[in-house]
Amino acid sequence: MLSFLPSIVKGILASLLLAINTLFWCALLFIFALVKLMLPFQAVRQAIDPVLNAIATAWIACNSGWMRLTQKTRWDVQGVAELSYQGWYLVNCNHQSWVDIFVLQHVLNRRIPLLKFFLKQQLIYVPVIGLAWWALDFPFMKRHGKAALRKNPDLRRQDRETTRRACQKFARVPTSVMNFAEGTRFTAAKHASSGSPYTHLLKPKAGALALALNAMGEQFHAMVDVTIVYPAGAPTFWQFLCGQTPTVILRARQLPIPSEFCNGDYEGDAEFRSQFHRWLAVIWEEKDEQIAALLHG
Repeated sequence: MLSFLPSIVKGILASLLLAINTLFWCALLFIFALVKLMLPFQAVRQAIDPVLNAIATAWIACNSGWMRLTQKTRWDVQGVAELSYQGWYLVNCNHQSWVDIFVLQHVLNRRIPLLKFFLKQQLIYVPVIGLAWWALDFPFMKRHGKAALRKNPDLRRQDRETTRRACQKFARVPTSVMNFAEGTRFTAAKHASSGSPYTHLLKPKAGALALALNAMGEQFHAMVDVTIVYPAGAPTFWQFLCGQTPTVILRARQLPIPSEFCNGDYEGDAEFRSQFHRWLAVIWEEKDEQIAALLHG
């Protein structure tokens, strides 16, 4: 409706609407989160967690509202009609920009349960929204370099315990556990330095997926494998706010989760780890080919 405005005006307007929307819903969210914090009983959590998720869902819906108001993006979406709002899903997606999160929320909101992301520990300090993520039980992970892990292998155990505790909370109400298997946003520089065998993707990191499956794999109805493509190039968040994302292509498919992946020992069993990597590699090869076809189709 307001897509005729100059880009800078659209960016400022979208930023204001996002800020107002976030402050309004977070204020309501924090009231219920405070009750949960002061009354840490199982019955209270079971009553309040669905309310917190409903508030977050409303926030996402309002974000979709200002996106429709200020942008003229063409959305080319396939594969979401068969999803169920009542199921538990493990969602996996390629990662190019902060915009990916808004794209996933916009397309999947109320089609599957609220997406819960694994976040870097530092993000808990983001004003307002960091506290909201904490209230919604988003798991915060400490990213450790290879040198730190070699020096202190116990750091791996800490991340495993964080993942297991988060997944135990997810089991109480239908949840979609979101994972960007690449672990970071794709850039040409990262692609070149990583030696990725894929054209449009970084090499996937299997650890977080394996941990989530080990913690609650039998509860997941399926993996939702999502591919996002920006034909005009991956936008920055500011470019997105300014309406400079002419087309978003999203493809989703449900994949069965092999039952053996729900009980295996990813850290201790080399054969299981190799089998898991082969499974994920096939998914990644298909995703790479799909991105190429969508870009040049």
